[in-house]
Amino acid sequence: MSFYLYNTLTRKKEEFTPINENNVCMYVCGPTVYDRAHIGNAKTGVVFDTLFRVLRKYYGEDNVRYASNITDIDDKIINKAIDSGKQISEITEETFKWYVEDMSELNVLEPTHRPKATEFVPEMIELVEILIQKGHAYESDGHVLFDTSSMDNYGYLSRRSLDDMVAGARVEVASYKKNAADFILWKPSDEAQPGWKSPWGFGRPGWHLECSVMSSKYLGNSFDIHGGGSDLIFPHHENECAQSMCAHPNDSYAKYWLHAGMLNVDGVKMSKSLGNFFTVQDILAKFHGETLRFAFLSTHYHQPMNFTHEGLNAAKQALDKFYTALRNVADIPFDENAGVNEDLLKALTDDVNTPLAISVLHEITAKLNKADNDSDKSKLKTELVKSAYLLGVLEQKVEDWFKWSPKATEGNISDADIDVLVNQRTEAKKNKDWGKADEIRNQLKDLSIALEDTASGTIWKRV
Repeated sequence: MSFYLYNTLTRKKEEFTPINENNVCMYVCGPTVYDRAHIGNAKTGVVFDTLFRVLRKYYGEDNVRYASNITDIDDKIINKAIDSGKQISEITEETFKWYVEDMSELNVLEPTHRPKATEFVPEMIELVEILIQKGHAYESDGHVLFDTSSMDNYGYLSRRSLDDMVAGARVEVASYKKNAADFILWKPSDEAQPGWKSPWGFGRPGWHLECSVMSSKYLGNSFDIHGGGSDLIFPHHENECAQSMCAHPNDSYAKYWLHAGMLNVDGVKMSKSLGNFFTVQDILAKFHGETLRFAFLSTHYHQPMNFTHEGLNAAKQALDKFYTALRNVADIPFDENAGVNEDLLKALTDDVNTPLAISVLHEITAKLNKADNDSDKSKLKTELVKSAYLLGVLEQKVEDWFKWSPKATEGNISDADIDVLVNQRTEAKKNKDWGKADEIRNQLKDLSIALEDTASGTIWKRV
């Protein structure tokens, strides 16, 4: 079975051939930690977590390394500190903690490496020195800038000419630049701003520098996959390429570039000014994290996604279907000889085609529901769970899934109180008090609790 990925660099789907199949390396740009993660951040996290899972399945868990950085020095963070009166370290530590918690709610695995930018400033200074020595950077008015005219193929990732890039981007016009497209590698800091001592004075690194340094630190100067949102193609990823390839001309930097499509909300760009901006926490107040993850995976990662609450409800219904099938075979043991469905793995190794993989989960579930012997049920149950793991879903205990309560409705009725009412209804049915039994069912229904009478007793779930 071959592995294919769409490479932004070549603008086509290619067979994935790692530099070393015993050491497959992926780097993905992580968040800038100054505020709660929004659902666009979460989508990127889920997309590349899914690829991480598939790579580990295909090449072996010990043969894949995944690095994703944390930007904890940035002008947005500095401005947040000024506005809030908090220390920068307090903001970044708290926001990083929030981000990790949010990603955990979405079943996102921890990367192999999670470096923070502030831990690698000396290496960034060293990279700037190399670029100056090689004639690709210059110092001007306390700044150090990359000289875009020094690189013959600057723009090779975004495939735009220098003039087009300047015209189409918000390029800062400054007197200290030789060329309008030149970008900052190092900039001065005043006493109120964070900074480090450098050959060019007290200052801090530019945005693009950190990813070049940290990817090389953990994965080498040439590695397999570099990922991020499609909004990063230019200028961030273009400038990463420029820095790294000019500093290390004998290395290729990233071989494959993968970009997740942009997320819109109800058909328009997400924006606070439009009132359609959602943090991960906003959604988790009403939906389980697996539901949000499943909604992301219902659209192919490379395509733009239209996020809607109708889509979240559809994702919830699909997951309910899968968990119901598992609940029905709760007493059936797993078949240790069963594995991941081959059709699902084929879909995921074909440019991470998650919508097609989800359709395979539905097929497995349909077979499981129709199975009439324990051997088939055991095999299909195991196949469903192991296949779903590659998508990062069906990772909850079945009863926990059905009894999960949105934060928005917590406190309405506890699990224990529901159990009391269910037992009272069971007793009423034994006494043939059908009126009381129906009254209790309707009472629970009004509280969004659905009952199901089975041969082994009544079970309930929150809906």
